[in-house]
Amino acid sequence: MEGDCLSCMKYLMFLFNFFIFLGGACLLGVGIWVIVDPTGFREIVAANPLLFTGAYIMLAMGAMLFLLGFLGCCGAIRENKCLLLFFFMFILLIFLAELSAAILAFIFRENLTREFFTKELKKHYLRNNNTDVFSSTWNSVMITFACCGVNGPEDFEAVPHFPHSSWETATPEACCQREIQSREGMFVNKEACLTGIERFQNRQGCYTVILNSFETYVYLAGALAIGVLAIELFAMIFAMCLFRGIQ
Repeated sequence: MEGDCLSCMKYLMFLFNFFIFLGGACLLGVGIWVIVDPTGFREIVAANPLLFTGAYIMLAMGAMLFLLGFLGCCGAIRENKCLLLFFFMFILLIFLAELSAAILAFIFRENLTREFFTKELKKHYLRNNNTDVFSSTWNSVMITFACCGVNGPEDFEAVPHFPHSSWETATPEACCQREIQSREGMFVNKEACLTGIERFQNRQGCYTVILNSFETYVYLAGALAIGVLAIELFAMIFAMCLFRGIQ
């Protein structure tokens, strides 16, 4: 009976580590996509130190889970106590790091509010100054997502601007509609847009557009994170049980 229990534990351990292996592969794939994506998201990530750091943390965590799942599978199948102990200590550190990151994200969630982004935009935005990281990032966001400001074009009424002609208004050209939503895309009617004709402007705020675009993925990422934490917890339990059962 004890041998059958140990055998069952071994294959359950292998199964959980296989899921960790798959979870690591998913995180690794998402991290690589965020860094090399050619649609404009890469510019946003590269220009924002927080997002840039987060993308590489995701990449590193994916690589570690990928390797850890592989080692756990090998330790379970071969019944190697050294590999199992190494696996347990390593996955415990990752589990605690992920839990800490989740707690920090919850604590600092107020930095992702509409009011916070609106305040930062009005304070730091320098319009078409592409040498300024903050302005270049916002322009990339507005062009990529066909949106304007945080809440809409009215966000720029209090932003200082330097008109190049008598007809330029407070609306930055990044808010003007384009035939293709990229920096290389041709304007539908730039002059009409900058004179304030609304049908040539992107009127919807970026906060709502981006929230709607990523809402499904945020819930999916949250569910995936909870699933990964649960799998890691069970994997540690099985690793210790298998470690104690091996003679």
